[in-house]
Amino acid sequence: MSQRSPIPTGLLALCLIATAAAAAPPAKQRLRDRILQRMQPQIEAAGHGERAPLPPGVRVERDIAYGPDPRQRYDVYLPAHARPDAPILFMVHGGGWRRGDKRMSNVVGNKAAYWLQRGFVFVSANYRMEPDADPLVQAGDVAAALASVQRRAREWSADPAKTILMGHSAGAHLVALLGSNPQGLLRQAGAHRPLGVVSLDSGALDVPALMGQPRLPQLYRDAFGTDPAYWASVSPQQQLERSALLMLLVCSSTRSFPTAPCAEARKFAGRAASLQVPMQVLPEALSHSEINDSLGQPSSYTDAVQAWIERVLMQVRR
Repeated sequence: MSQRSPIPTGLLALCLIATAAAAAPPAKQRLRDRILQRMQPQIEAAGHGERAPLPPGVRVERDIAYGPDPRQRYDVYLPAHARPDAPILFMVHGGGWRRGDKRMSNVVGNKAAYWLQRGFVFVSANYRMEPDADPLVQAGDVAAALASVQRRAREWSADPAKTILMGHSAGAHLVALLGSNPQGLLRQAGAHRPLGVVSLDSGALDVPALMGQPRLPQLYRDAFGTDPAYWASVSPQQQLERSALLMLLVCSSTRSFPTAPCAEARKFAGRAASLQVPMQVLPEALSHSEINDSLGQPSSYTDAVQAWIERVLMQVRR
């Protein structure tokens, strides 16, 4: 029988509390949300660092600045056998718009290991957080980081025209927002048009509809406030233009709170289809965290994401 690394006692206790809170009746949803919100820093601390081993020979350039704030930094992971004009996978972490980090294992580990082996340059970016920066400012940070990466891409034998944006949770909202109207924040930051967006279980594709949900967790109210005009300005659904990027909308088919992400993704894709922008919805029977953690591990899910990315890259090769 294989031995597993022991779970720290404090973390185990936190997990048990979370499980009990999640099983509570609807009347206790707010208590559950407060418990999980307080737990998040400890959970993130336990998950910090690249859990999955990177391929031999990988080189990492840390904390490249794209602005004056300490959060305005990104890391670049370079494959051992660089090929000319390598594609770039640009990853944006989640964390409810107020926490998270570019070096967390569930952000980097399996994804970097998988795509580095396929010759990609992998980038993981930080951005300023709530309450100091609202989601619109955060999206501007991501756009500025992308512009910086593209300006320096040739230093890493990468092709700035072969960029794919990827994000999970709050990060998925930010990359979907940028991709919905690339003539906006991306252009303002001086970024070249990316080839596409991989949105990993965003819960905020239609922000006005989200904000109308009952028992909405406080993190959404903290992020988006009370102004309907602001909701529309940071909502991919309302910002969607004919110039929008191609998107792969991965969604958890097992999650329904505070919205059903697959229904929201289909609604978003339907709106895009009316604008003649093809988007693909990829439902997965995985939890919100598993959609992020497991991507890059051998699975039909990883295969489907890679197949979509390869189809998008074919546009450049033609």
